[in-house]
Amino acid sequence: MEDCVVGDENSNLLIPCSTGDPQLDTAVWQWLSWDKNPKTRAQIENLLRNGMNKELRDRLCRRLTFGTAGLRSAMGAGFSCINDLTVIQSTQGMCRYLERCFVDLNQRGLVVGYDTRSQATSNCCSKRLSKLAATVFLSKGIPVYLFSRYVPTPFVPYAVQKLKAVAGIMITASHNRKEDNGYKVYWENGAQIISPHDKEILKCIEENVEPWSGSWNENLADTSPLKRDPLEEICKSYMEDLKKICYYRELNMKTTLKFVHTSFHGVGHDYVQSAFKAFGFNAPIPVPEQMHPDPNFSTVTCPNPEEGESVLELSLRLAEKEGARVVLATDPDADRLAVAELQENGRWKVFTGNELAALFGWWMFACWKKNRTKEAKVKNIYMLATTVSSKVLKAIAVEEGFQFEETLPGFKWIGNRVKELLDNGKDVLFAFEESIGFMCGTSVIDKDGVSAAVVIAEMASYLEKKNLTLAQQLVNIYEMYGYHISKTSYFMCYDPATIRRIFERLRNFSCPKEYPQFCGRYGVLHIRDSTTGYDNSQLNKKSVLPVSKSSQMITFTFQNGCVATLRTSGTEPKIKYYAEMCGTHGQSDKTFLEEELKQLIEALIENFLQPSKNGLIWRST
Repeated sequence: MEDCVVGDENSNLLIPCSTGDPQLDTAVWQWLSWDKNPKTRAQIENLLRNGMNKELRDRLCRRLTFGTAGLRSAMGAGFSCINDLTVIQSTQGMCRYLERCFVDLNQRGLVVGYDTRSQATSNCCSKRLSKLAATVFLSKGIPVYLFSRYVPTPFVPYAVQKLKAVAGIMITASHNRKEDNGYKVYWENGAQIISPHDKEILKCIEENVEPWSGSWNENLADTSPLKRDPLEEICKSYMEDLKKICYYRELNMKTTLKFVHTSFHGVGHDYVQSAFKAFGFNAPIPVPEQMHPDPNFSTVTCPNPEEGESVLELSLRLAEKEGARVVLATDPDADRLAVAELQENGRWKVFTGNELAALFGWWMFACWKKNRTKEAKVKNIYMLATTVSSKVLKAIAVEEGFQFEETLPGFKWIGNRVKELLDNGKDVLFAFEESIGFMCGTSVIDKDGVSAAVVIAEMASYLEKKNLTLAQQLVNIYEMYGYHISKTSYFMCYDPATIRRIFERLRNFSCPKEYPQFCGRYGVLHIRDSTTGYDNSQLNKKSVLPVSKSSQMITFTFQNGCVATLRTSGTEPKIKYYAEMCGTHGQSDKTFLEEELKQLIEALIENFLQPSKNGLIWRST
């Protein structure tokens, strides 16, 4: 193989010119010509020098695409990873698209925020990536509201609306593993982008892959007069708006309840402390080992509080030591909330997202009802949930007379629908997704762990006055509206072909284009395939929900009343399952529902997912 100099005048590295693959050669040349980060350049040069063509192809011949939460991938070198160059390319594409969509872009500008993720080996950190994103716009004379400090993800959509910006960018990978980072995009309505914006931005990215002349000038983010720091204004405004959903401030000031809060090595500590102050509470007790940002997430096996007691160990032990009954855990970018409560038997109950939603839904409606004006009509009140989440809000809505709607999985669908309802004069009290994502009120049109934390604290304080725990009130809610017993889990699957094969088998089960009529001994009543748009519960066999071809999702309604969904994750190599038995009003045989659900899930796994045959890896607990 002939040697030659590849790269710019600063590199001057003698490495093989050709890999024997023209597509890969072009990608290598582009990368080494465009990337100015020494560490990511060196990663590609080393792979090239060592003839590691497969890894080079994986890194350079695949591009990032918008998924459930925008762009998300491992940090490192290559067009398929999150790094300086791909953030610049993504932002250039976004800039071109925003120029097309907004004639007043140069007046309104956009918002950029970031979390605390960092990776030394690639010199990638969220703060640096946010400055590069800001630089792309600033170099084109477009104003940028760039937070000077890390913020919770909800602060970006909040700022977009408050500052009347055209869009927002948040550099975060939320609760993903430490190796990952991401690029989340919000539209002018304060909601995450949906189609066609995601597809059009991707087209513009592909048309603007070569860095513009000013895009690497990171100093602009510090020196440009077009850059504004919105941190103080947004913090103050957010905390003031938060008070709109505070209903028992006097009670909060007097409560004897103690709360422990962990921010999971992320951004949440200071902001949750401020939220408690806004509600009149004493500050929650922080977990010292987890209160400060740590991109290595040193004290947890994974930075996802949804994993439950196994990752909440430090906060539970601290709560026992301090005599605190309630533990609150925000994930690393503070958009999600986990809650645990000490029970009378000395054990901790870690609430599921669906259980917390039952509590939030009851609370938000009860507070609205108590404080409603004479003109307020219950029929104009809405709550929303994703289709894979519990139907408990639907049961409450039927009894109380307000409206309930379902959306596709992902808060991008909830946020955009909420904005439509608000624009049509409706009131939205609460929305949620089962993966511990909650929206209390509409100051933020996205999930928000900061507001959820302080609302659940107020709820617990109110219930304490009535000699009730959160767990006891949950039972009261189920006895009032019907038990909803749900179970959610997942399998890891790193082979996309296997995932496709599993779902295609379900679409061609006993013969071509025939879905299963039974799952073991359980008869299937209805099937909705959100990937293809098929729904046999509708007269025209077409799903009412939008079709989403980018992910796999099939929902089965069984003759025994169970609803179960199989779907792929938009951010991780997972096949998730969601199953729920919905008891009717007055049906109090919880044990029967639990056993029926357990047996149906076993049949679902054995007959539909076939983990042994397909090499699926069980969720580790």
